[in-house]
Amino acid sequence: MEVVSGKGARRCVCRLSDLRRRLLEQARVPRRHEECSLSNYHPASDNPSQVLAFRQAYRLIREYPAIERGLLFVGPVGVGKTHLAVAILRGLIEKGVPGLFCEYGSLLKEIQDSYNPVSLISETSVLAPVYEAEVLVLDELGASRPTEWVLDTMTQIIGRRYNDKKLTIFTTNYLDEGQSPGVETLQDRIGARLRSRLYEMCGTVLIEGEDYRRRLNGFN
Repeated sequence: MEVVSGKGARRCVCRLSDLRRRLLEQARVPRRHEECSLSNYHPASDNPSQVLAFRQAYRLIREYPAIERGLLFVGPVGVGKTHLAVAILRGLIEKGVPGLFCEYGSLLKEIQDSYNPVSLISETSVLAPVYEAEVLVLDELGASRPTEWVLDTMTQIIGRRYNDKKLTIFTTNYLDEGQSPGVETLQDRIGARLRSRLYEMCGTVLIEGEDYRRRLNGFN
């Protein structure tokens, strides 16, 4: 504790800093994205979709916990979907809110590996943090081939968080409509039932633009 003149005692700032550090470690954000924040997300001034996405992310951080719906960032690769999702997670951690980052395909692989008889982890131990996280970022939704097992597993995970009213942030490369014939939609990848639940769980934010990784490598 520390004593503040005229105000009394309060928790020391150093303890709050330690708490944030522990929460960030527990969130399991990949090293590639661990520095992502709203302060280093730079939407193009001539790209209204990126500006809107930034504002939606900022609003969620500012208003949480007085907010019930998460966000679903939709768009092509390299437009900053994961950056914004991690920025939200980081912003909430700064407020002392615990959270967890999961990549869709890696999570499914971890669950499958738990079925191995020699595995030292169980399906329950893999899923418990995903169910219980106050805020969950599920990155690359729909990236794995939609087998019956994949759809059943994701229905179980998303359904549990839906029923518990847990805040979830999603990213996906799959749009809902308006694409060329034969191109898969998000509903094709996760099923009609889950897509319907996401409409209630999240506001959909479409982000358009060029792949920034391509620009970094000098391609026009």
